[in-house]
Amino acid sequence: MGLPETGLAIIPGAGGTQRLPRLVRKAISEELIFTGRKIGGREAMSIGLVNYCVPAGEAHLKAIEVARNINEKGPIAIRVAKKAVDEGVEVDKTSALALEEQCYEQTWYNLSWISF
Repeated sequence: MGLPETGLAIIPGAGGTQRLPRLVRKAISEELIFTGRKIGGREAMSIGLVNYCVPAGEAHLKAIEVARNINEKGPIAIRVAKKAVDEGVEVDKTSALALEEQCYEQTWYNLSWISF
């Protein structure tokens, strides 16, 4: 993975300067963007850019494993948790906590959790 654009005297496009700092620390983002340095899977995992680093050819199997694990959970909980995370990171903490409360209420009144 790399953002080599500064070596061409341009900046990363397609949101590169905005997405990376939201995924990893600002200092790491700046170093990778400013230097254009490429990183491998292990380093990407160590900085929190990816969740797993698997041997070549095993990414699909790991993805299926993770998907199956998620699929075993309550579908409404997964849907509203995704909403809370996706929308919550875009707003201030107070608004994010209010959103989380709204999402939590949607799961509380759903009876699918009673089977646990």
